[in-house]
Amino acid sequence: MTAKHYLDITQDTCPLTFVKTKLLIEEMAIGDVAEVRLRGAEPLGNVPRSVREHGHEVITLEPADPTRNGPEDIHVLILKKTAN
Repeated sequence: MTAKHYLDITQDTCPLTFVKTKLLIEEMAIGDVAEVRLRGAEPLGNVPRSVREHGHEVITLEPADPTRNGPEDIHVLILKKTAN
């Protein structure tokens, strides 16, 4: 599945991380896929949860580097817009 949209929020903190993600989702068409790069324990928990709560699909959430899986390492969230 190829992402049509890309967002890097690795330098941002909550709640700005989901605000930026939500703005991206609002610009997307239903069915579009986005890649969001994030870092930190709060964004790792809050962003995927909020995406689901707003009716969208979290396809994957994985470390950008499989050898580094700590909360301060960069992770890649792939999401799909499934609702307006």
